[in-house]
Amino acid sequence: MMTGFRLNLSPLKEPLGFVKLVEWLTAIFAFGSCGGYSGRNIISILCGDSRNETLNADFHYPFRLSDVPLVRENTSLCNHTVTPTHLVGDSASSAEFFVGVGIICFLYSMAALLVYLGYMHVYKDSDFGPIFDFLITAVLVFLWLVCSSAWAKGLQNVKDATNTEGVGATLALCKASNVTCEVTEFANMRTLNISVVFGFLNMFVWAGNAWFVYKETRWHSQKFSSQPGPSRQQVPAPI
Repeated sequence: MMTGFRLNLSPLKEPLGFVKLVEWLTAIFAFGSCGGYSGRNIISILCGDSRNETLNADFHYPFRLSDVPLVRENTSLCNHTVTPTHLVGDSASSAEFFVGVGIICFLYSMAALLVYLGYMHVYKDSDFGPIFDFLITAVLVFLWLVCSSAWAKGLQNVKDATNTEGVGATLALCKASNVTCEVTEFANMRTLNISVVFGFLNMFVWAGNAWFVYKETRWHSQKFSSQPGPSRQQVPAPI
């Protein structure tokens, strides 16, 4: 059996290779729309004497909000001395988990495409290749489910911590009489919402791909080869 590289683009015309190309693209959209994010919310503070103060909340991936300062040092706002204050919350674990799974799937898709396009003759002539591919694909389906669910919850925590209610609960000044705090400009989180959508989309795409990979394994071929064929009717021998 020859094991050298043989370029063959025909697998891209089949579900096995085409879906793997789709997985490569959707993985890029998933971790790219989350990992490169940065945004700013502007908080307006309305003082009782008709004066307005403004604070900025700049946050970014990996959304470790406890490191995001609202007030960097002791300062006077609305005739109140405000101590250094940070946002509350930490979604770094879920965000980094999500991006990590996306990068792993991106790299694995590239490696699998290389095998499909250059070593398909080796892949189909061995039991190890298809079985290994199927097991890894099944694990990645589960990881997409877990990381997408975790990141969806983490993103909601980010939204809750940076909205008017979250800032008002964090900044002690907002609880003073005759002081009103309101987030007047919100960061655009559309790309983060898209990342969650692509996370669950990846789960469905990888789940669909698992079937096509399974069909390449010996488990599938043994299942059909073990099925009995239609019985033949016995023809009585002539007397």
